[in-house]
Amino acid sequence: MNSAWSRVHGVTLEELGALGDPATHTIFSGRERVALAYAESVTTASAVPASLFENVTRHFTEDEIIELTATITWEICVAKFNRALEIEGQGICAVRPGGGFPHT
Repeated sequence: MNSAWSRVHGVTLEELGALGDPATHTIFSGRERVALAYAESVTTASAVPASLFENVTRHFTEDEIIELTATITWEICVAKFNRALEIEGQGICAVRPGGGFPHT
């Protein structure tokens, strides 16, 4: 759903494809790379490293950090909910079953 929503709101397939390794893609601004690194850390680590959080505070206001964190953790909740109930994708995401994005 997020891929479909993103495409409707101007996110390109190139940007979606670059999400696999955003740190190496110049398509993202520094602020976007920090947000993506933060999202990755919140999602995969038991704690956000202090150095990363300091970088987050340099790029975002306190209110933006709260909103960003709420959005990240909401998406984690939705993913866990869907996994627990074995809710399948609805076929509207640009990601191919074997991985990767279509070129059209």
